[in-house]
Amino acid sequence: MNDLPIFLITPIAIVLLYIFSVINILPEYERAVIFRLGRVLLDAKGPGLILVFRPIDRITRVSLRTVTLDVPPQDIITRDNVTVSVNAVVYFRVMDPNRAILEVENYLYATSQLAQTTLRSVLGEVDLDDLLSERERLNARLREILDEQTDPWGIKVSMVEIKGVDLPSEMRRAMSKQAEAEREKRSKIIHAEGEYQAAEKLVSAAREIATQPIALQLRYLQTLTEIGVEQNTTVVFPIPIDLIQAMMSQGDKQKTVTVQPRDPAGVR
Repeated sequence: MNDLPIFLITPIAIVLLYIFSVINILPEYERAVIFRLGRVLLDAKGPGLILVFRPIDRITRVSLRTVTLDVPPQDIITRDNVTVSVNAVVYFRVMDPNRAILEVENYLYATSQLAQTTLRSVLGEVDLDDLLSERERLNARLREILDEQTDPWGIKVSMVEIKGVDLPSEMRRAMSKQAEAEREKRSKIIHAEGEYQAAEKLVSAAREIATQPIALQLRYLQTLTEIGVEQNTTVVFPIPIDLIQAMMSQGDKQKTVTVQPRDPAGVR
């Protein structure tokens, strides 16, 4: 090296530095779109060792990993005129690096704007109840629309998920009142069904007691026994059922009155 002339050392150093700058190493998840004299090469380069001959070559790195795109909250008016704020998340990845660079200026920004407009247009066509209860169907529809519109850019949308739906405070109160009224209605229906079944059982028991009158006397004595067991100050005077029946029959006889016709001659 010491034998080389001084004027040769500088060019050799420049050549070595240029060779080192030509060498580029790409990781497994990246591809390089190379423009040579302004024209793109047919196939994206990588991964591994690639050569980029600057300044005639210009390299653009594209990641093939799945991108998680957070869609900011969007104010949406549903079909039944309810204003809600909805946000979502979009999962996509670049399938064709050349088209992702050539067909759109910034595929990340373009996908984000397209996701926002699609979210507003799709959810604006459904009612609030469908928005709250049919998340899976709406997610599938959003994914299908986004995937179809980003396909010319070489992008594959794998999943769209609606993250949250923020309702106005007035609507939340109205929905809570509706849910409360619905539960109250169900409780009243259950209570009425219980009363109806109890009435049926009482009617059935009355038919059985009517065939065996002594059963009423036994039930009466059983009730007195249950009252006497409890710790209370109630004084009970047991009255035989036969005496009550005799008194009731006597009262019915007294109510039977024979009406005598009046003498016309006595009328003045």
